[in-house]
Amino acid sequence: MAFLTLPPKPEEVANMKFLERMQEKWGLKTAFQTVMVLIVFALTGSTVLFIKPFVFDLVGFEHVTGIWGILLYIVLIFPMYQVLILIYGFIFGQFAFFLNWEKQFLNRMSRLFKRRKS
Repeated sequence: MAFLTLPPKPEEVANMKFLERMQEKWGLKTAFQTVMVLIVFALTGSTVLFIKPFVFDLVGFEHVTGIWGILLYIVLIFPMYQVLILIYGFIFGQFAFFLNWEKQFLNRMSRLFKRRKS
């Protein structure tokens, strides 16, 4: 029953290395898997930064700033990030991790928009 284990004590966390902390936080089995997940996050973010100007130009906006730039970014780029992370996750053999990560993310997002019952 690994899911019932207690989190590490603060003094234990201070002694843990970065990869070990990430491995434990994400529930990964090996340090190699943790490195692969970090690489997927890095490649996805870099790809989005690289593609963003082309996407903005494609829809006719070169330099959008302020609230309109933020809204355009959310509408156009944010969904692309979600798809790219699954693609890179598949390429690096971490598709199951990122599919679960996406499900948790979408579940959290949906809770923001649901009405609370009184």
